[in-house]
Amino acid sequence: MKSLFDDEEPQGMDIIQICQSLGCECNTPGWPDSFGKALSTYLTTNNIKPIRTLSLFSGAGGLDIGFHDLGFDIIESVEIESKFAETLRINSGEGQKFENSKVNCIDIREYTADDIGKIDFIIGGPPCQTFSAAGRRASGVLGTSDARGVLFREYVRLLVKLQPRGFLFENVYGIVGAQNGMAWEEIKQSFREVGYTLHYMILDAADYGVPQHRERLIIVGLKEGSFRFPRPTHGPDSRNIPFYSAGCAVTNVVLSDEEKKTGINGRFGHLINDIPPGLNYSFYTSEMGHPNPIFAWRSKFSDFMYKADPEEPVRTIKAQGGQYTGPLHWDSRYFSCAEYKRLQTFPDDYVINGSRLVTIHQIGNSVPPQLARMLALAIRIQVFDTHFPFELELLQSGATLSFRKRKRDLTAAYRMKAAKAIKQLSISSVRKCADRSFRASLSNRFKYIENDENGKFDINVTWSGILVISVEEVSDSSLFDTTIKITPKTTWDVPASQIMLIISSSDWKGVTMAWKVLDRELITNAIKADLVQLNGYYQYPSNIICEILDTTLPNRNIFEPIISGMCVGRNLSTQTLASIWRISENSVLNTAQLLRSLAFEIRNNVTNPQMKEDEWLLPYKFPTLLPESVQLNKTLV
Repeated sequence: MKSLFDDEEPQGMDIIQICQSLGCECNTPGWPDSFGKALSTYLTTNNIKPIRTLSLFSGAGGLDIGFHDLGFDIIESVEIESKFAETLRINSGEGQKFENSKVNCIDIREYTADDIGKIDFIIGGPPCQTFSAAGRRASGVLGTSDARGVLFREYVRLLVKLQPRGFLFENVYGIVGAQNGMAWEEIKQSFREVGYTLHYMILDAADYGVPQHRERLIIVGLKEGSFRFPRPTHGPDSRNIPFYSAGCAVTNVVLSDEEKKTGINGRFGHLINDIPPGLNYSFYTSEMGHPNPIFAWRSKFSDFMYKADPEEPVRTIKAQGGQYTGPLHWDSRYFSCAEYKRLQTFPDDYVINGSRLVTIHQIGNSVPPQLARMLALAIRIQVFDTHFPFELELLQSGATLSFRKRKRDLTAAYRMKAAKAIKQLSISSVRKCADRSFRASLSNRFKYIENDENGKFDINVTWSGILVISVEEVSDSSLFDTTIKITPKTTWDVPASQIMLIISSSDWKGVTMAWKVLDRELITNAIKADLVQLNGYYQYPSNIICEILDTTLPNRNIFEPIISGMCVGRNLSTQTLASIWRISENSVLNTAQLLRSLAFEIRNNVTNPQMKEDEWLLPYKFPTLLPESVQLNKTLV
């Protein structure tokens, strides 16, 4: 791809020349460590005065490391999480990374900064979950309506008290669009009202020598003067310096025998083996051309089953995830903690306190130190008039970086990579599904149990052009018989023209059981990963048509609009839902609780604070709650 800057004359040195001027190398294994040490050595050797700095929302110290290497002396840090604060303590004190730092494990709302003395600069980024992609996916973002979303006001409070020359504020880029931009306008206005001119951009860490794509909003606020962001040092917007790749970053990391073991266990572990490096679960979708597409398009987070490409930076490392959360190593194993540190550009000798999960949590919550270094370098030069043995190239005002466009263009490349891998695997799309009969039960937490002698339902499954699932309650107390017909909107991967769920039961749990049996048939026959994949993610149009065929079903006024999809997949007010169900508004809550007792996931402002107080959301037309569902442990009141 041609750089946006290819026709410009160089206005500074590229990163290779900068490293040469400092006596270190670029794009070698662990090079950010050497770069940081070389910068620190230069400042110390030339007796350049440190900048007294306060770190807020310090986490594991990612920002602090980068700024420390540029002579920003971290006088105090403030971090509420005890495990994170312990990491800071371990790396503070004589002979450690932060020689003069005092660590305050305290809620920032209780931090007074009474005895800190003069502070020249403040760094930090308040908790970002309230503005994150996960928040948007859960039906809107909390923004400044969440307690975490207003902690920037504590940042402003300390700016007023300490009056530093400037500050750096970091957060997820989603903050800009949260609440239709109102939260972003409030944040900008709050900083401006206390006397700071703002300079801000959304940057990708990979553009600055981090072997990881990580988009973050960076605000630099100054009392006086102006500021320009550093030009990318790597990638298409740089002076033709290639990205620092994940493969190069983790080269020479020493692994234990356990860490070297390949293969990932669990239900989807075997699928990861065939995923080409750089792709994720979407390899197993029809959109990528897979003949056995067991997942629906965009039905999972992009890091689900994501296998890193050694030739490229990895996708964003998440603070928390599950068994299949990537990046996973291209050899189909988990990255070690030492490798994670390299991918986030933490120094090898920086100690991160805690277990593997706690370590990854801290790494994933951090600003990559190499991104922090480049920002601190630009601030040192422009705000504190520091001279270095090189000229740093800066972005022109109004410059637009190309990482967003590059990301949009990746799908075509992924399809080509998937097609090549599928051709080599010679995958057959022929499936043989067996008829079977058994007794089954469903626990109070919706655990589905087959071949249970004491089960409540007798099940018969037949595949003969039409998939018929018959569910009959063992007792003689059946009150109703009903049939649900399921057909594809266009085509589907089920080896049947339609699905018939035939239920005889004393209550609606028989219907829940029928859907659970269908879910298991899809899984055991490797047709789909679950019912959601057959239907498609709820924010997109459903791939299936569902109909209730009889007319005597109890509570049909409630369940038919659900099964047909009339009141599914969109936020509805209590009034609208009551109208659709033909019940009083006062009865909506009780009806919602009934649905949850039948494993239908239904959300409101209590389960998902992102939603408005008078809103309800039924994501799917079938029951989806499982023993491991996050929603199962939530209540509607």
